[in-house]
Amino acid sequence: MLFAHDTEVALAAAAALVNTQGDGGLDTVGELDAFVSAWGWTGSRRHNRAELDSVRDLRPRLRSLWTADADGAVQTVNALLTEAHALPQLVKHDGWDYHLHATPPAAPLADRMAVEAAMAVVDVIRSGELARLRLCAADDCDNVLVDLSKNRSRRFCESGCGNRANVAAYRARRAATT
Repeated sequence: MLFAHDTEVALAAAAALVNTQGDGGLDTVGELDAFVSAWGWTGSRRHNRAELDSVRDLRPRLRSLWTADADGAVQTVNALLTEAHALPQLVKHDGWDYHLHATPPAAPLADRMAVEAAMAVVDVIRSGELARLRLCAADDCDNVLVDLSKNRSRRFCESGCGNRANVAAYRARRAATT
């Protein structure tokens, strides 16, 4: 494991949130409910359009972390933490051992999401591993990914882009030999 488990989960959740910017991503409160449930977000919820809009508005800011240099990422992380009045503390809940939370459970969902992502990126920056936040290498994909592989070799998101690229390469090789 490269980072602490909660850091890896927060990075994956942030990438998943960013990747909802494309087609059919978080258009309704119900879709947000499903996303929150799938990623195990805890704390209070408003279940309304304002909450959905604030989470949707967070996505471009998080996406910028995937293309920023270290100084730019630090600037975004610090802004996210400041705006949410982050106050890190150790907590234990829902089968998780002690881990960091930097917002109270009653904080708005978008603030909790922003701070979780920011705290995870803090670990990435401090480890000198910002290059692990990548854009999908597929020409027709705008998704982001977190490369947690030991050899830093992950190039494609989880939307089937790697399979499509491999099939295209195979077909090109076959066409070249015939």
